[in-house]
Amino acid sequence: MTRAWLSLGSNLEPIANLKSALAELRAEFGELRVSSAWQTDAVGFDGPAFINLAVGLNTDWSAADLDGWLHALEDAHGRRRDVPRFSSRTLDIDIVLFGDRVIDGPGHLKVPRDELKHAFVLGPLAEIAAGVRPPGSARTLGELWREHPGHDLPIRNVTLE
Repeated sequence: MTRAWLSLGSNLEPIANLKSALAELRAEFGELRVSSAWQTDAVGFDGPAFINLAVGLNTDWSAADLDGWLHALEDAHGRRRDVPRFSSRTLDIDIVLFGDRVIDGPGHLKVPRDELKHAFVLGPLAEIAAGVRPPGSARTLGELWREHPGHDLPIRNVTLE
């Protein structure tokens, strides 16, 4: 079994889409470790605020198989792939960490995710996996978050229920 750490986000019907995605992740993978939900401004474009959270799950799937399943889950929630990369979305799920592996491909699969540098990914992940050390890093997620420029900014937590 491998511990996978995911980043989930939505800014189109975010509460409904994230609640549904969590239910489907639980149905497929069982017990999840879930961060609180953070409301953040859109990054890279003007649009509605996002709700982001992190999830930890155990899987015996390969990273590529998990990534394919997550893309199908995004598609089932109306994710459009014919729009600019930085745009509103119903559901975005990325594998941020996959055990202690470094992965580059197939396709767009890249672990650790470059987005780990963003507060909306790092903050929720550090909340539930503070002691995890990303491959190639001398610091844990908790240490990286404490050193992040966004660490001291006010966090807008949202209830998904």
